[in-house]
Amino acid sequence: MATVHLRIGDLVWGKLGRYPPWPGKIVSPPKDLKKPRGKKCFFVKFFGTEDHAWIKVEQLKPYHPHKEEMIKINKGKRFQQAVDAVEEFLKKGKGKEQGSHSDDKKSADGKGRKAAAKPMKIIEEDDEDPFKGGSSDKDLTDSDPEPSSVQPLVAGTVSGFKWDSSPASSMEPISKRLKIVEEDSGSTSIQPADSTAINGNITPTDKRIGFLGLGLMGSGVVSNLLKMGHVVTVWNRTAEKCDLFIQEGARLGRTPAEVVSMCDITFSCVSDPKAARDLVLGPSGVLQGIRPGKCYVEMSTVDPETIIELSQVISSRGGRFLEAPVSGSQQLSNDGMLVILAAGDRTVYEDCSSCFQAMGKTSFFLGEAGNAARMMLILNMVQGSFMATIAEGLTLAQATGQSQQTFLDILCQGQMASTFVDQKCQNILQGNFKPDYYLKHIQKDLRLAISMGDSVNHPTPMAAAANEVYKRAKALDQSDNDMSAVYRAYIH
Repeated sequence: MATVHLRIGDLVWGKLGRYPPWPGKIVSPPKDLKKPRGKKCFFVKFFGTEDHAWIKVEQLKPYHPHKEEMIKINKGKRFQQAVDAVEEFLKKGKGKEQGSHSDDKKSADGKGRKAAAKPMKIIEEDDEDPFKGGSSDKDLTDSDPEPSSVQPLVAGTVSGFKWDSSPASSMEPISKRLKIVEEDSGSTSIQPADSTAINGNITPTDKRIGFLGLGLMGSGVVSNLLKMGHVVTVWNRTAEKCDLFIQEGARLGRTPAEVVSMCDITFSCVSDPKAARDLVLGPSGVLQGIRPGKCYVEMSTVDPETIIELSQVISSRGGRFLEAPVSGSQQLSNDGMLVILAAGDRTVYEDCSSCFQAMGKTSFFLGEAGNAARMMLILNMVQGSFMATIAEGLTLAQATGQSQQTFLDILCQGQMASTFVDQKCQNILQGNFKPDYYLKHIQKDLRLAISMGDSVNHPTPMAAAANEVYKRAKALDQSDNDMSAVYRAYIH
């Protein structure tokens, strides 16, 4: 891989924490601003914003060679405005840039006049809403502290150009206000547009929200609901899990029935069909708190028969029912970037709009109750089968004397390249099976998908084969590890 040197004045793509790559320019930092210790970094002014940040060298890419790649993966309005600002800056050409250096010199001598610099906003990796603002490319040319005498003095090397592969660095659009789009299929898709849970431009519903189940997925969902200003009452079978959310501002419900009676809309997210039924039908369960007009949203991944049963019992008490299983992982739940599949009462779906914006990047309404469960099982059947195949490939590479890392490198340069493949494989090679999606849950989803296929006399031989591998992994005590631990079924 060619080595590229960066210096002050270069246009770059900068990657800050979990936020998407953003166009910027390497500039000189203020004299009183100390450079962070540790890895080499540059001070970057981001286009289209008032933001500046220290960015590590390995999180920078030259602007021009990677422009098309970045435009393909980032579609938000603010992102496009930032790119337009770069293009406008480039149109002004070197002449004006040199002129600005001349102005700097005149200002230093007291013979020229220069606009006062705007206050500089410096952001950190853990800031809640970077890239908030709307400055133009003019801000970049006229107010950056970039004296001509230091142009060539700061240089660095970028090699490899591979963004940090942690789950937090997925390249998602920075803008994602939700809008409804009707499709020919009759389903409704809520697509990303201009605003986001990341920058806080969500108006929370004034309805009282309840949430039952604080597992891997539910915890991230509740955290984002609270961050976006929703009033949330929580309950969990293991009460200690509620403590953190109480500290963040949530209220505590003593039973599922109490939560439902206190709230307008109650969500639940539990492990399997039995848990979902018990939560509704059991002692002090959801059904006891349902009154006419109360809304219940089932987010668990279960079979369509369970969904239809729950829909009927909730409706029999005058309640309104929506299913809304989510596609994603613990990390995507934490980041508020889930994909929500909804079906059932359309008015509940609309009432949940701000909640879905807080927890997800996109949402689909799929019609009558049961359809979202069917679609979710199909998606997880494909994902589970794919994960088992990847594990099989890694172990076959090892058995035939091939480098597993090289296998992954080749895979990630081809048509199957994805964040999912890269993250799961890297975790396997590092022996890291910390759960992002439990192995026992993906095996449950495969089992339910196979059963669904049987009910319509549709063969699912690939899923059936993968299911057997996951069952072997469970027998090897991998149930509570990540789904990628299916790898261990091949090496024992």
